[in-house]
Amino acid sequence: MANTVIMPKIGITVEECILTTWHKKVGEHVSKGDILFSYETDKTAIDQESEFEGTLLATFYEEGDVVPCLKEVCVIGEPGEKVEGAPVAEEPAAPAPAEKKEEPAPAPATPAGNAPTVADLNPDVDIVIMPKIGITVEECILTTWNKKVGDMVSKGDILFSYETDKTSIDQESEFEGELLDIFYEEGDVVPCLEPVCAIGKPGTKFVRPEAGAQAQEAPAAAETAKAAPAEVKSTGKASNDTPVSPRAKTFAKRLGVEDFSEIVPTGPEGRIIAKDVEKYAATAPKKAEPVKAAAPAEVKPVAAAPAAPEAEYVDEPLNNVRKYIKNSMTQSLQNIPQLTLNTSFDATVIMALRAKFKANEEFAGITLNDMVVHAVAKVILDFPMLNAHLNDGVLRKFKKANIGVAVDTPRGLMVPTLVGASDLSLLNVSKQLKELIALTKEGKLPPDNPRQAAFTISNLGSMGIESFTPVINPPQTGILGVDTITYHIRKDGTTYPAMGLSLTMDHGAMDGADGARFLKALVNYLENFDMMQMK
Repeated sequence: MANTVIMPKIGITVEECILTTWHKKVGEHVSKGDILFSYETDKTAIDQESEFEGTLLATFYEEGDVVPCLKEVCVIGEPGEKVEGAPVAEEPAAPAPAEKKEEPAPAPATPAGNAPTVADLNPDVDIVIMPKIGITVEECILTTWNKKVGDMVSKGDILFSYETDKTSIDQESEFEGELLDIFYEEGDVVPCLEPVCAIGKPGTKFVRPEAGAQAQEAPAAAETAKAAPAEVKSTGKASNDTPVSPRAKTFAKRLGVEDFSEIVPTGPEGRIIAKDVEKYAATAPKKAEPVKAAAPAEVKPVAAAPAAPEAEYVDEPLNNVRKYIKNSMTQSLQNIPQLTLNTSFDATVIMALRAKFKANEEFAGITLNDMVVHAVAKVILDFPMLNAHLNDGVLRKFKKANIGVAVDTPRGLMVPTLVGASDLSLLNVSKQLKELIALTKEGKLPPDNPRQAAFTISNLGSMGIESFTPVINPPQTGILGVDTITYHIRKDGTTYPAMGLSLTMDHGAMDGADGARFLKALVNYLENFDMMQMK
């Protein structure tokens, strides 16, 4: 079966991207993770990795074309598989009128075919979808509704907030009017590109797909049942083991459906989907009432049991950020041969510089961590095996240093990237890093930013940690841990402030000697930081 690749929508305000380069040609084999094409927005350039494996059957845009977000870019499938709707601009225009003319006529007959969509039933209503803000993002958690049904919405108003595994985002409205309906509640997991709410003119009557279909099909309910006997026979009513989609559970809660055993599943592999719940709630209201009346008598003794309040623990599901960290770190430790090297350096020079910076208003914000980031960005260019990504046996070495900096946030560890850090002055490193950290803690970091890091720095020195083993963030090949300052004794008996460094490296990409040479060069830069600024 052919798979269509769309142009990602990587930001709320991004409506189109420029396709800059094709890395695969029609007819070539594509593996998962291969770079299909490169594109750029008004802020960044991104390589699009393939989520599918097969042959590139067709491309719909050329290099230099402006591609609307969420539009089909190419198709991947089996060799020789026929692709309908080839990239001929005139073809879609010709059949479109015919389809539009034919749609109104067969609409009442949709019960035997495809159900009408929200847009079909509400042509004057604007539907807001859950954005797909990253290649690997398949679903998001709707965290907060900032508008209620019946509220007036203006363009630019915050409709709702949602989070992915890496960031949280406020969804601004692109439409103006009254919020007519919402399809998900706070806390729901929403698949990307699914409708989330509807906005229209005040007083507009909004019709949900199933409700509209049932209104037209009421007199033909018997025919509908006859039209799908095969499905009912093959799947039958649900059992305790029948899978239920998250959206179906949400609809069931909203419609007061507690028992799934009477619902006939029509989804893939016998799964109960949202329309099954809606159909059951609409066509069998009388059966639901006695069940509800009888239920309290049976449930009362169970509800009265004080077991839950007396529990000495709380079960708390991991949020998306924690799930991502868990999966990423597990993958790292399972698949990367990691080696950690520890050393320290005399921090006398950088501490003296820090004291001078504090006395100067322009440079007062420069911290010890800023100086370490600056030093790494300069030194790492001489060690390309550390300034790299390792994917499927291919080491991609970057020409500039994009340094990720680990940041502790209430939602979990996040790693904003200081892009092009090797080209920045110490002052600019300090300023840009503070801006990135602020955006990260506010949950407003652009979702594509963390993916650009080629090397990461994690500083636990402020918490008094003298040494630790940082874990590599794949596909990077190294990570530097920065430790607290302790005091060491020189041969002459005097003491000096020593800052610890812990480098974890991918032993598959380099040898221990390579990591040792990097640390030696970094120590030399930091111990002579003032002189190094003259280069």
